[in-house]
Amino acid sequence: MNIHEKYIKRCIELAKNGLGTTSPNPMVGCVIVCDDHIIGEGYTSPYGGNHAEVNAINSVMDKKMLKKAILYVSLEPCNHLGKTPPCSDLIVKHTIPKVVVGCIDPYDKVAGKGIEKLKKNGCEVEVGVLEQECIAINKRFFTYHTKNRPYIILKWAESNDGFIDIDRKPEHQDAAQPNWISNQYSRQLVHKWRSEEQAILVGTNTVLNDNPKLDVRNWHGKNPIRIVLDRNLRIPNNYNVFDRSIKTVVITEKEGELKGGNLVFEQIDFSGNVAQQLCDVLFRLEIQSVLIEGGSQTLQAFVDTNLWDEARIFMGDVTLNKGVNAPAINGKVVCSQKLQSDVLKVLKNKDC
Repeated sequence: MNIHEKYIKRCIELAKNGLGTTSPNPMVGCVIVCDDHIIGEGYTSPYGGNHAEVNAINSVMDKKMLKKAILYVSLEPCNHLGKTPPCSDLIVKHTIPKVVVGCIDPYDKVAGKGIEKLKKNGCEVEVGVLEQECIAINKRFFTYHTKNRPYIILKWAESNDGFIDIDRKPEHQDAAQPNWISNQYSRQLVHKWRSEEQAILVGTNTVLNDNPKLDVRNWHGKNPIRIVLDRNLRIPNNYNVFDRSIKTVVITEKEGELKGGNLVFEQIDFSGNVAQQLCDVLFRLEIQSVLIEGGSQTLQAFVDTNLWDEARIFMGDVTLNKGVNAPAINGKVVCSQKLQSDVLKVLKNKDC
């Protein structure tokens, strides 16, 4: 590892502190070095706050040192006015002589323009240090801006004999009661995941069967936007998804009667490609990532259209004998770990 990689690696570590708080902005880390000593660090504040470069520059005690320093940043400094002023202007203002960039920003308002501005103002710029690692930490941001859809994570728990739920016919079980396959540690981890993504999506039957809240009550963090599929508006108005405590988007074919405030109805054609239409709606709503938690039909729709990036599957120590079959999926297993009685497998889409 050379010296530039050392400091970009530190930028990546810093950037991860913004997970779940910066969207729609990317997670960025910045390190300022003078005479091989770190004199300032920063990462992107929650959305609406300072970018990483601003926080790093503000942390430098003696601003005179900036004139002979190197600024390392995991993603290209912005050059446009958004919620905050352009970071490239601040770098130029402090006459920082050299900037080392992990990767170029794919957002069309930046996309090389920040680097161009720095060079035009006499700054030496080096690009592409640990590039793939820098892209990976912003997989949500890059997917959104390069594929015009959110980063899609599929999640389910299945029994050791391949079912994700019992038979939900009325004579077998009361409605609106969850049937747990995974253990409490796995369920808490899912709440952590929810806090890291912008939205969570479920189908009609999942809501009717479980009456879920789809929040992060077992973890500290921001609740994701709830996306609920309800073609014929069958979900009763007194169910948790309609409690207005969290922004909720209902995907339907009909006109919603309860709309207003943080309850939104979006219409699509359920006879067409539902997964692609959902991606189009989420892209228009500027949602960069979504955790899809079920049910089987909804999950399989995204698998069959190859519109998924990750699948996180809990294999529970439970035998159901019969019920709802788990989705059929092929992907590259990138992680497998034991969580007490459960085994978590993480798959990546080979085509993404």
